[in-house]
Amino acid sequence: MGMFSVSAVIMISGARGSYALAGAVTATGLAATAVVAPWTARLVDRHGQTRVAVPATAIAALGSLSLLLCVRYGAPDWTLFASYAATATTPNTGGMSRARWAHLLKGDAPALHTANSFEQAADELCFMLGPVLATFLCGALFPQAGTLVGVVLLLTGVLIFAAQRATEPPPQGRTRGATEAGSPLRARGMPALLVVFLATGAVFGSLEVVTIAYADERGHKAAAGAILALQAAGSCAAGLVYGAARPRGPLVRRHLLCGAAMAALMTLPLLAVTVTGSLIALSVALLIAGMATAPTMVTGMTLVQHRTPEGRLNEGMALAVTGLLGGIACGAAGGGLAAERLGPAAGYWVPVAAACLALLLSSAQACATSTPRRRPARSPRASSGA
Repeated sequence: MGMFSVSAVIMISGARGSYALAGAVTATGLAATAVVAPWTARLVDRHGQTRVAVPATAIAALGSLSLLLCVRYGAPDWTLFASYAATATTPNTGGMSRARWAHLLKGDAPALHTANSFEQAADELCFMLGPVLATFLCGALFPQAGTLVGVVLLLTGVLIFAAQRATEPPPQGRTRGATEAGSPLRARGMPALLVVFLATGAVFGSLEVVTIAYADERGHKAAAGAILALQAAGSCAAGLVYGAARPRGPLVRRHLLCGAAMAALMTLPLLAVTVTGSLIALSVALLIAGMATAPTMVTGMTLVQHRTPEGRLNEGMALAVTGLLGGIACGAAGGGLAAERLGPAAGYWVPVAAACLALLLSSAQACATSTPRRRPARSPRASSGA
């Protein structure tokens, strides 16, 4: 999944000579995902992971192959948008995997914490290696190689995942309980938490674009991938360590502390480029800064699991990922604009500002959810009797 966006940009820009068109096509796919992903996840909750994920993946694979053919044979631009929009049916395998852990480890909070941490570390590893592999394939073989290999890996992975029937949570169907639970968006504290995910995604999106722009300004654009891989490596390592640990205290407070650590550590890349201007110093700063992202995501996803009504877990996870993707898109746009107008070094203020915003929003939602609901006022007669 981490290969598709980079592969599409390389393939479209190489064939059509327009990064603007490539960016617009991938942005359209992101917007379509924001609309389709919760709907797909709702079907997964209702009818089961295997029954929905396999055909949804097949549709997404056909969309990617259609994009490949349209680019290869010079089809009109609108066909690129339509083809890439079809990939929005790609199921959220990370969310489905977390739903399986929640089903298997129900009532065992420490074990679930470890499982969620491992999933986050695995996500970081995949999205660290995916773009590197896609870039290598497109350059070493042919421009369509990244998309083609990505389709094969996606289909193979989902089929193997779906074959593990023993760990699959039972489908909820149109049960009365699931209906009464309502949408995860109506759960207490859930909308505020999704806004926090939006701000957190802006950190990731802006950091990626600004780092590429800074490396390009220094004449080492090819090194940007390796530098960003260090940030993902730091996050992956921190996720494994955090999973092995047994953090104590309320989950909301842990999420707040992780957000504070992320806001503090995001100042390191800014200091590195402002004080030293060295790519080596920036690499070390990103490695350290990445160590706060996985714990923040782990605690955030665990909060989603706690706040999502029973029987709607995949939908709740999909909403969180949608918020994260929307934040990445906004952060990438904001970071790119800042790097172009103010310079790449000044662009590092954007991830710092986004991390601080995420911390403020996290504090607000923590206060809102920790405040007990108002009890009905006692009557004067009851008060006098007391």
